[in-house]
Amino acid sequence: MRNCRRFLSDKMSARFSMFIFLLPVFVQAQMQPGLYVSKEVQPDNSVIFRVKAPDAKSVKVFGTWPASLPYAIPMEKKDSLFEAKVGPLPSGMYEYRFLIDSMFTLDPKNSEVTRDGPIIENRLMVPGPLADLLDVKSVPHGRVTSVWYPSSVLGEDRRMYIYTPPGYDQDKKKYPVLYLLHGASGDEDGWLNRGRVNYVLDNLIASGKATPMIVVITNGNPNTPAAPLDRSFTFQNAGQGIGPMASGKFEESLVGDVIPFVEKNYRVIADADHRAIAGYSMGGYQTQNITNANPDKFKYIGVMSMGLFSSFQGGKNYDKDVHVKQLEALKKNNLKVYWIGIGKEDFLFQTAVKLRELYDSIGFKYTYFESQGRHDWNSWRLYLTEFVPMLFR
Repeated sequence: MRNCRRFLSDKMSARFSMFIFLLPVFVQAQMQPGLYVSKEVQPDNSVIFRVKAPDAKSVKVFGTWPASLPYAIPMEKKDSLFEAKVGPLPSGMYEYRFLIDSMFTLDPKNSEVTRDGPIIENRLMVPGPLADLLDVKSVPHGRVTSVWYPSSVLGEDRRMYIYTPPGYDQDKKKYPVLYLLHGASGDEDGWLNRGRVNYVLDNLIASGKATPMIVVITNGNPNTPAAPLDRSFTFQNAGQGIGPMASGKFEESLVGDVIPFVEKNYRVIADADHRAIAGYSMGGYQTQNITNANPDKFKYIGVMSMGLFSSFQGGKNYDKDVHVKQLEALKKNNLKVYWIGIGKEDFLFQTAVKLRELYDSIGFKYTYFESQGRHDWNSWRLYLTEFVPMLFR
């Protein structure tokens, strides 16, 4: 027994000696530049960003910060790490990436990545009320389904997402519908990937601040049937951005293809009182086109980051008399909500001023929401949280 105790004591002593010997190695490993936190939210909601770039001469962090901050913030070199403190930032979700010398790069330490069209960036969540609406919470969740539908207008099968609210699969009720449109160069992934629309709806519905509804998220570019990874690799891109989205073909397809498909295949209340439509940027342009041309289709309309289109292309395709006639028809439809949202720093702010001036001149009623924001997802996520609670009340 004495020998056994001596053996155990010698073994423990050997292990302790080995630990003391290796302790400096462990400490050094923890201090190595490869082991660092790349985004560190502080108690005051400021954020410290770090990136390892030992050979770089200049590093900046680009982000969708509030308009009071520049997009690009220089980072200070500390050994092989570059570091910058940003904020304090209001609660919400932000996108960011690093510019190392002349090359944009993602944060290699952050696996949270979002995409909007060709723009791929990292995600940052700053805690608080808005982040709570965007976050995944322990509440009943709706279902998001990728749906392919035939388009007779565009002559192809096309893809969209459909959100059904919590309980849809268990009950037999019929629901109102929100049709949600994206901006130029975007696609149907944007409102989910960056807009967090399904979680916003989950959280608003759970808190009683939103009516349970179906949300249809379309691809507004008539030249592409789906987001890049959901179309054939043999697909030849026939054009992105403003041109195709301003052609009027998508608007025709939404009324002729999308709405009939949804109302045939989902339990919806198929009348104007239970239809809403909203979009940002070019999606706001399409929203105006659709509702101006179809005054009896929607009682709830949301125009985000878009104004009067007489400002575009020198106004050569704009006919004020026709527009006013369309608006008079909309007025007769007794809209329940016509909502306009734009930020003071949005480059389209003056177009919204002109749109409101026109509406005021003919007595067209609307609700106006002005933020301090720019033309970015910070604004559009905020607008979504403001608009959705107004629907179907």
